[in-house]
Amino acid sequence: MNVDVITERIPNRKAKEIYERICRQTTVSKTELLEQSGMTVSTLTRLLEELTMQGLILESGFGASTGGRRPILYEKNPAYAYVFGLEISRTLSKLVLVDLGMKKLDTRSWTMTAEMTPDVLISLIVDEVQRMLTTHNINSSSVLGIGIGAVGPVDRLSGTILEPSYFPAKGWRNVEICRQLTGELGIPALLDNGANTAILAESWHQRTQSFRHLLYIHAGIGLRSSMVSEGKVIYGAVDMEGSVGQMIIQTDGIPHRNTSGNYGALESYASLYAIEKAARTALKQGRSTVLSHLVDDPEHVTYLHVMDALKKNDPLVVEIITEAATYFGIGLANLLNILHPEKVILGGPLIAGGELFFQTATQVAIRKTYYYPAYQVVFSKGQLGEEALAIGAAVMVMDQLVRL
Repeated sequence: MNVDVITERIPNRKAKEIYERICRQTTVSKTELLEQSGMTVSTLTRLLEELTMQGLILESGFGASTGGRRPILYEKNPAYAYVFGLEISRTLSKLVLVDLGMKKLDTRSWTMTAEMTPDVLISLIVDEVQRMLTTHNINSSSVLGIGIGAVGPVDRLSGTILEPSYFPAKGWRNVEICRQLTGELGIPALLDNGANTAILAESWHQRTQSFRHLLYIHAGIGLRSSMVSEGKVIYGAVDMEGSVGQMIIQTDGIPHRNTSGNYGALESYASLYAIEKAARTALKQGRSTVLSHLVDDPEHVTYLHVMDALKKNDPLVVEIITEAATYFGIGLANLLNILHPEKVILGGPLIAGGELFFQTATQVAIRKTYYYPAYQVVFSKGQLGEEALAIGAAVMVMDQLVRL
């Protein structure tokens, strides 16, 4: 099913413009819309009436008087339609059902085990979508579609997950996820990489603020990045969301775990893999650590064990996390010196694991940013946490309403 069915819900270009302006603000008056759009009173009045009749917007009361009649305020109607957002990551996949206000109505998660092949996951998703629609008494005609934020690389145009690395299950290569979900559910499906959907969610959540240029980095099994400028995701010639992990920070550094990776790549020093490797090496060397009481075999150490030891303030683990965060901060400073974003949003397991990694990395980045303090950047863990990827996938579908 072509996504044009979403775009065509608002056929008029000027109506799309007004609807987008209303969506980008909590409430807005006709006077404000006139000032922002430059349209005539008659044109704007007609468009507002059309959007209200369609159920896309609502009159939401009256604004403050400036001497005459109090102005009518308009807002987006969150109940006009519903959207599914799906995250497909290496460790977890998550489905959310939201209204057009991005209010979460339902959610379901699945651990990505060695048995979670594409066919198995798609079957679970289809069953869960149907359950959610039944539970919330939503007709499928009221569903805009399903957005998917997946581990890259992906082909957005064909809706295909290409060749992601490090999935526990086999079969995650050239998966036509959009075609399969549309065929099973009868609703449009859109695909983008998870870093892009995450920053879409954060950008939408902060739409009333003044930040124009946002950088997002997801730090987990790998490193993934994306950037938004003026509310739009910046795309390159190809989808290479994980390429930030290949940034070389030591030219004679250690080899990458993947033979096609760069020597001395950032991902080899600041990732779940790098932290687990450092912890295993320390155990084999006989270093004193709480980890020795958590596992019998150093090869069995996982990031969860490391986090348990960090909670106990284990000196070795503090050292390992601090070192990984320092390298991450160096890579982050390189990005700041090139891209100069106004705000950087950091997400993923490494960021969620505690304040030590976040604080160390951001402090290192600030110290190594060339124009500091003249250039001030805001660091944040984001407002949506680990649901950013799935919520952003839903935002991607919603945005098709105003696509020309």
